[in-house]
Amino acid sequence: MSTSTPASKAIRPPSLHEEVASRLRALIFERRLSAGSWIDELALAREWGISRTPLREALKVLAVEGLVTAHPGRGCQVAEVSEDDAAQLFPVMALLEGRCALEAVQRASDADLRGLQVLHDELERCAAIADTEGYYRANHVFHSRVQELAGNPWLGRATRELRKFMRLLRGRQLNWPGRMEASIAEHRALMQAFARRDAQAASTIMHDHLMAQLAALQALRAKEQLDAKPRPTEAAPALDSAATEAPH
Repeated sequence: MSTSTPASKAIRPPSLHEEVASRLRALIFERRLSAGSWIDELALAREWGISRTPLREALKVLAVEGLVTAHPGRGCQVAEVSEDDAAQLFPVMALLEGRCALEAVQRASDADLRGLQVLHDELERCAAIADTEGYYRANHVFHSRVQELAGNPWLGRATRELRKFMRLLRGRQLNWPGRMEASIAEHRALMQAFARRDAQAASTIMHDHLMAQLAALQALRAKEQLDAKPRPTEAAPALDSAATEAPH
């Protein structure tokens, strides 16, 4: 009696809805789909040459991730990070990223630090020309690399999950006057701590760096709210009494 070996299952490439989900994330993180906006499923399906089925499957994935909010019968809306959300999120990220910096200092090789310096140099370049968008992108890469250098899968998992919500803010705090200059100064101090192999100092600097971002964001939002308030109508200046007297 002959026996046959079960055919091994081929590893398939990512399914269509996973590719669509990846594209949607990119649109959200790049703010081509802005926070609070409704996702036009028909338009995207036409643009990408797909049916709405994989698009809806992808939106279910993003809803689970918290990047979109599903409204039955109405569609999906890009998630927003409220003031309360930010006030709760930043302190948690400060703790996580502070720990990332500490463990990165402990684990990083000299070659790793040279690579990190290259990323920092890009931040310096963007700061020098006041390139807010470029600085934001370089900053995301830098922080992600510090997380990788920590080499802690559990820490990485928690940080990576919450960083998605930080990206919804798209570095808005950099629009606060002087924030980019302060941010690059904080990064310089962090790089000095890495160079000294001072893990505790790196942790503290990174923690305070995140909290400074929150302070700038809150200041920016407070100013925006103040600017949005209707200003009281100024009373018309009183006419000179002599000019209003009836002629004799």
